[in-house]
Amino acid sequence: MPENSRFTLDNGLRVVLAPDPTAPVVGVSVHYDVGFRSEPEGRTGFAHLFEHLMFQGSESLEKLAHFKIVQSSGGTFNGSTHPDYTDYYEVLPSAALERALFLEADRMRAPKLTRENLANQIDVVKEEIRLNVLNRPYGGFPWILLPPVLYQTFPNAHNGYGDFTDLEQASLDDCAAFFDTYYSPANAVLTVAGDFEPDRARELIEKHFGDVPHRPAPPKRSFAEPPPAGEVRGHHVDPHAPLPALAIGYRMPDPVNELDGYLANLVLAGVLTDGDGSRLQQRLVHREPLVTDIGAGAGLFGPFEARDPDTFSITAIHPGEVTPERVLSAIDEELEKLASTPPDEQELKKVTARWAASLHSEHDRLVSRTLGLGSFELLYGDPSLMYRLADRMAAITAADVSAAAKALRPDSRAVLLVEPNTEESK
Repeated sequence: MPENSRFTLDNGLRVVLAPDPTAPVVGVSVHYDVGFRSEPEGRTGFAHLFEHLMFQGSESLEKLAHFKIVQSSGGTFNGSTHPDYTDYYEVLPSAALERALFLEADRMRAPKLTRENLANQIDVVKEEIRLNVLNRPYGGFPWILLPPVLYQTFPNAHNGYGDFTDLEQASLDDCAAFFDTYYSPANAVLTVAGDFEPDRARELIEKHFGDVPHRPAPPKRSFAEPPPAGEVRGHHVDPHAPLPALAIGYRMPDPVNELDGYLANLVLAGVLTDGDGSRLQQRLVHREPLVTDIGAGAGLFGPFEARDPDTFSITAIHPGEVTPERVLSAIDEELEKLASTPPDEQELKKVTARWAASLHSEHDRLVSRTLGLGSFELLYGDPSLMYRLADRMAAITAADVSAAAKALRPDSRAVLLVEPNTEESK
């Protein structure tokens, strides 16, 4: 396990340093403890919109300067919005470390929030929604469409991409309030990973971030709500979908405080749908067949991206002549088999070995490692936990997987049915 160091600046900024001299590149990321679950009611999509605004210049840099500085240095950059955090990163040649630190500190201090930038980025986000959701088959399936069926509260159920009306009503006052509340150094984690000298990095971090004014971090909110008391259903007509689809949503163990139970759900997802030999692939695709595509996973975007509550989902696309009830019945039967008879050792090891290989491969990429260390510091208070996940996953037993399957009950789930618009497709 690599040696990491952690410290906190006087203004509350948490810092993770992960030196690795094997390649002459360095990764810098900043994670802010705010995602779309924290955006105000009536402002759906605001966290993602604000992510876009953070690239539109600052009080000391003109619009597009961030892009030009990183790209002219031979680097890459991006940002992304998640349920419970928003991240920004640069990967650059190691000699350009100070440039990345300056850029992130500069926009943490004062992004350029203007009426022109806001109007422009509202249009950009609306076009992104058209491209990725409204004009695409199965757009928003299941991450936008399933939550309002499974959950009841606004933070958990609403559309994190945003409603056009809400986006258009966003104001500069909304932006200023959002920045003041959530984009303080005390609500953020800075991560530096790759080829750098730790003492020099500390000096540069103090130089660029040390004088960013302190503002208190907002109180941590709980998004807890009870699971469904029975099966709840929702319907969606997709004008672009060639075939019907369904998504089943279940509540998972708390990702932070019940990590081993959460990991058992990840292994269960692999047993169900990972590879041609998996349970649901074998039965629903090859033997019967009932579906053209089947998948299962933890988290609507992937694992380790949210606090409690988080979602276990099973999705399927099926021919029109196959009823949803046949698909649901077959899935329930396979879950019942796993609940009563745990998987054998070979089946379990195949899944955990794939997970371990995937985790090691992901962490070998500097950008993934940098972002992973930052998110694990933010969500778990322990960046090095990222390196221990493979061993924790390998320790999951067949009985753990069986218990996870038993918890996915038909009487406490959401079922989303997606129907093609047959009138438009004729």
